[in-house]
Amino acid sequence: MSFFQRVGNAMARFMYGRNGGDRLGLATIWTAIVIDVVCLFIKGYQVPYLILSTLSTAMVLWALWRMFSRNLAKRRAENAWFMSKVCWPVKNAFGLTRTRMRDREHKYIACPKCRTVCRVPRGKGRIVITCPKCREEIHTKS
Repeated sequence: MSFFQRVGNAMARFMYGRNGGDRLGLATIWTAIVIDVVCLFIKGYQVPYLILSTLSTAMVLWALWRMFSRNLAKRRAENAWFMSKVCWPVKNAFGLTRTRMRDREHKYIACPKCRTVCRVPRGKGRIVITCPKCREEIHTKS
């Protein structure tokens, strides 16, 4: 067994029963990196630089603490909250837009009253759509 295999096995034994990396930890690390890049540009300003660098260091330490934590239930609950409130809404917003942009056979129209998105076929001329949610009539061109 080589040296690197032994080190890898020792690390795997150490991490057994610990939280490890998750989406919240990854987002925290990336936010700290962005703050560090901002700190590179404001080095001349003492107080903002000190505040941002302290914040960045605290975020990295918090991410490491979460990674090595053995309280799996609490860390998973934190990650689930982050996923449901931040990650999935952002992913859905960008994912739906990309899907709609690739769809060449349909046009997506938002209801002016309730903002529900309705899908209609392209190339049918002037049409009247009834919103399925609020029953508002929408006059538009497909």
